[in-house]
Amino acid sequence: MKITKYIFTVCLSGILFTACTNLEEKVYDGVELESAASAYAVSSEDASTLLNSAYTAMRGAYQDQARLMALDEMAGDGMVGPTRGGDWDDAGAWRKIHTHTMDPNHGFNKDTYNDLYSLINAANLVIGSTTATAGQVAEAKFLRALHYYHVIDLYGSAAYREIGSDTNADALVYTRKDATDWVIAELESIIAALPSSINPTKANKNAAYWLLAKLYLNYGVFAGDAASPTFDAAKMDKVISNVNAITGKTLAANYWDNFIPKNSETSSELIFVSQNIGGSSSGNIRSRWFMGQHYNQTPSGWNGFTTLGEYYDKFNPNDVRIKTMVPSVTANSGYNVGFHIGQQYGPGGPGVGPALKDRLNQNLVFTKALTLITGGNTLETAGVRGVKYVPDYTGGDNADNDYVVARYADALLMKAEAMSRKGDNAGAQALVRTLPNESATVVASTADLNIVRARELWWEGWRRNDMIRFGTFLQVRALKPYVSDKKYLLNPIPLPGTTNPNMVQNPGY
Repeated sequence: MKITKYIFTVCLSGILFTACTNLEEKVYDGVELESAASAYAVSSEDASTLLNSAYTAMRGAYQDQARLMALDEMAGDGMVGPTRGGDWDDAGAWRKIHTHTMDPNHGFNKDTYNDLYSLINAANLVIGSTTATAGQVAEAKFLRALHYYHVIDLYGSAAYREIGSDTNADALVYTRKDATDWVIAELESIIAALPSSINPTKANKNAAYWLLAKLYLNYGVFAGDAASPTFDAAKMDKVISNVNAITGKTLAANYWDNFIPKNSETSSELIFVSQNIGGSSSGNIRSRWFMGQHYNQTPSGWNGFTTLGEYYDKFNPNDVRIKTMVPSVTANSGYNVGFHIGQQYGPGGPGVGPALKDRLNQNLVFTKALTLITGGNTLETAGVRGVKYVPDYTGGDNADNDYVVARYADALLMKAEAMSRKGDNAGAQALVRTLPNESATVVASTADLNIVRARELWWEGWRRNDMIRFGTFLQVRALKPYVSDKKYLLNPIPLPGTTNPNMVQNPGY
């Protein structure tokens, strides 16, 4: 019997970002949405309005630097948020993500958990609307599946309700494997009803194929032993067939077309995005150029996140993915898009703009040398900084860059990995070498594909997931000089989530 599920939403909380150096947390705890029975009831609310709200609501969890971005990237080897004197400490919250020392009280982890369930609830409202068309329900179910994917990835088990069930009863809970199987089945059931449009701002068939490929590729992690996953050949065939089903998409001729303002109108590669409207309404996409830049750069940054020297060294220093001079950026900011290392300059760039100083009146020279707590002469200069999205200088706080959730390069690399895991290294190698910025000498072992994905998808939210699948997540690295306990392959379920007696805390927490 097919049963449509509604997902249980736990209490809400929020973080307000101050556009300087510190985060001020304001928690709205204690609002248990299970008491809001109407949120799960069939209603006559306008489905179009509800669906638009479900799309817009994505901006928080997906675009803010303190939600999925932090948990997915900072937990891996490509990003860290060092404490700089009195700035960026937040009771060690950023450091705890990178060093794998989070506990169930961790604020950003809790906020991400709550935001994902809130997004699932927004999708449920569309599904429960009596005015929704089959196409609108399919779009909402794709959104729900996407959010659910992140719940499975980060937290394992997931809570849900059946339509018409007693809203005063405790929500039921899927195991990680059951949740994975359910999301796969739901996606496969809605593809026919999704639009064939290649418009990446709305759920579409290509997006569903991409997400199915992601689920099948990670099936051994999600449904098996995450510490030692196996990759069933039949599941790898599913990865390949779903990627092959994607139509109308090609790799962008220019890597940075994926990240410029109006990127959804320019790039041939984008499969699904969280849309922003320049000058009008957007999420915190501007954090992708503010969060690491120094206060004396233009625009004035927050002097926060960096990459690590060992991650930067995965690239050829002249790789266009980490060093490209975009005329508008050089003119307005004086720097390249990608990673920043060495002496920094003002608008106009080297030879035109001034050589910048830090607030200690020392040359602003970003270095690979980095510690988790910085001070003294390196307080403001330690760490290689990153600008992943080309700054929008016209939109103000509402930038016109859409946040990239899925792009074709990721899909092709998933296919190459699946081929390699089936033993077809020659085919995988040929496919990887179609990436215009990848080395012609790259091989296609799983170890090498881990590095290829690190280079191609840097700071796009996949590093933690990739490292777990490749078996490198728990290993020693520069600022984590120990092997992590395997419990950190899952995040702790925040304390509000475990008030439901059906929800069992992840092992080890």
